[in-house]
Amino acid sequence: MRLRKLLGVLALAAMVLPCSEAVAGNLFADAVGPVKVAPVEKTDPLQVPFIIWGGDVATFNANGGLKTKTDSIYGKMGLKLKLTPGDDFIGQVRAYLKGESPFLRGTMRMIGMASEVISAQESTKPVVFLQLTWSAGDHMVAREGVKTLADLKGKTIALQRGGPHVGMLDDALRAADLKWSDVTVEWCDELTGPKGPAALFRSNPKIAACCVISPDMVGLVGGLESKGTGAEGTIKAARVLVSTAQMSRSIADVYVCRKDFFDANKELVEKFTAGYLKSCEQIVKLKKEFEKGGSKPYINILTMAQGIYGKEVLPTVEIDAHGLVSDCSFVGLPGNKSFFTDEANLSGFKPKMAQALELAVGQGYAKGRAEFINAGFSYEGLAKAGELKAPVVVAPRERFAEMSGDDLFPDATVDLEKKEASTIVSFTVFFKANQNEFPHEEYGESFMRAIKAASTFGNAVIAVGGHGDPTLMLRKVVVGGMKKGTLKRTGAKGSYVYTLEGKPFDLENTAEVIKAIEAGKVTKGTDNPMAVPKALRKLSQERADNVRSAIIEFAKAKGVSVDPSQIQAVGLGPREPEVAKPTDVAGMKKNMRVEFRLVKVSPESINPADFDF
Repeated sequence: MRLRKLLGVLALAAMVLPCSEAVAGNLFADAVGPVKVAPVEKTDPLQVPFIIWGGDVATFNANGGLKTKTDSIYGKMGLKLKLTPGDDFIGQVRAYLKGESPFLRGTMRMIGMASEVISAQESTKPVVFLQLTWSAGDHMVAREGVKTLADLKGKTIALQRGGPHVGMLDDALRAADLKWSDVTVEWCDELTGPKGPAALFRSNPKIAACCVISPDMVGLVGGLESKGTGAEGTIKAARVLVSTAQMSRSIADVYVCRKDFFDANKELVEKFTAGYLKSCEQIVKLKKEFEKGGSKPYINILTMAQGIYGKEVLPTVEIDAHGLVSDCSFVGLPGNKSFFTDEANLSGFKPKMAQALELAVGQGYAKGRAEFINAGFSYEGLAKAGELKAPVVVAPRERFAEMSGDDLFPDATVDLEKKEASTIVSFTVFFKANQNEFPHEEYGESFMRAIKAASTFGNAVIAVGGHGDPTLMLRKVVVGGMKKGTLKRTGAKGSYVYTLEGKPFDLENTAEVIKAIEAGKVTKGTDNPMAVPKALRKLSQERADNVRSAIIEFAKAKGVSVDPSQIQAVGLGPREPEVAKPTDVAGMKKNMRVEFRLVKVSPESINPADFDF
């Protein structure tokens, strides 16, 4: 994942709720203030806002610059536009209401924050008509004691008020089945700098985690896969808990149009959309050519972006401007089709709107829900209007390579650090002895939780680990080892002490027990425990496979999409028991379980063209 440039990300903060105008829990209407609503009068040229983000480079390319050039994509379509900075989202909303521009440029959650204000009159209700990209490059950094998202419960998190990370934290809490009331938020006035979350994280050890941009993340921990050492300003043992490198369907960038303008000028809005999508196709193709060996047209586009944003934002073309474009995923025509029309897409328009409105009301930006309007475009018509090459619909595909059990469930007794580093969140379901069926009515809630996590964390794997109870194995180890004479037992029942070949032997050390079995040190006659771990491994693999199949069947029954390759089953057998040496039935039942782990995976395990159509 490329690092997003500092000023490029600062814009994302400014465009949501400038700290000088709003505080967490205040109504968005109070930040906007009184504005007289007026119709859009000036359409020659038509004012269109943009922000500092890689997805907006496609808008520049389509327009030929800030003013439409006759030989540009938009110029050839007969459009005449004036692109204007929109990083101040409050200012955007005011211009939208006053009729200075019919468009808003933001994210779904930003539109949610503004929804009550812009829906107050029928004429200005928001029509969402274009998804540009999925955003990436933001991170949650946590101290040593926070291992997974579930560990955030009861903790304090530093977060910029009203910034882009509000939505990111919302998704993280949902994945961990936590509520905002389960955490304490220390609101910061700025996204970065002396009043930002990173600075507060450094100065206050009671802050357990902070949501930060890439430059601050590097300063705190050294890199996406690194741990802070305490040297060079890093925080000792801190690491990235989760990132939009995994939460690849968390932040949806969109364009919105006023309802009155949309109703009167639908053809114009369709042309704007088709032209943007055509520009996306050009940029994605040229970007790939550039990365393979070079592309002068791509360099020209990046140079134009540098000229618009300024060298203080993009100091270099081939590194910074290219990095800005690379730090977002263009969804193109098929992505828009899926986002706006696919009812099975849990990261589509309706679910994202519901989350945005729930967050807006829950955090006090709005008093009530005011839903957005889906533009309802014909994507076949857009393909024709833009002369697009991409198919309207992309057939479902499996995106993840099969991963080994050691990658998905590293042995906690051997590589605890690797397991902690790869785990985003986990949860467990229990089953009865010899159970191999998992009915939807009993396990549906857990299945849906896994499916929703897979949708939001598009670049992570849901690992389904089947576990078995080691009680029988331990009995055979004791009996077989004592018969063989290698295992000695002393003391009274309930407090036995064991030695193996004269050395202390702990039955609760599962790794050592299995090692002794495999070495043949505790095998004798019919009490040979050698076959038990293999049998438990086979049984737990079958159980994990059955759970995986049940999840896929559940998704189908509920009419929601899931990528089968994103759900991977692993049979762990007795390797990681919850209770290493059960003394009663209750302890045995705790071991009979299936564990769901949301796992970070290496980029090599993912199809890099997942979103860039």
